[in-house]
Amino acid sequence: MINTIKQLCTKYNIDWKFIKFLFVGGLNTAFGYGVFAFFIFLKFHFAIASFLSTVLGILFNFKTTGIIVFKNHDNKLIFRFLGAYVIIYLLNILFLKIFKIMYVNMYLAGFILIFPMAVVSFILMKKFVFINNQHITDNGE
Repeated sequence: MINTIKQLCTKYNIDWKFIKFLFVGGLNTAFGYGVFAFFIFLKFHFAIASFLSTVLGILFNFKTTGIIVFKNHDNKLIFRFLGAYVIIYLLNILFLKIFKIMYVNMYLAGFILIFPMAVVSFILMKKFVFINNQHITDNGE
């Protein structure tokens, strides 16, 4: 199955790392929600559950994105990673505001922005955060 996906990526000139990035994004989303649900189950206040799941989710995301997608174990990159997410957050808010001015439903606006923000996030991770391994050929592992 993975080899078929890799072949399709090659055929259509899609970066295999981007596909792994999307997969890891799904994994990170499941982790973050699972942590949130766990804290709610333990009767934590929703604000505390949300805060803790966000912090743990960012750390989990940093490690999974770094290791699985970019083959990078350098913990010193956490500050670049956080900086990239600040940029992503601000861009997302900017576009949501534009959609709001255009009277676009916020649920729809948020949905529309998922893929473009994933692309921006991938570019920032590849070009700004995990740049140490750019010279290494990714054999798809």
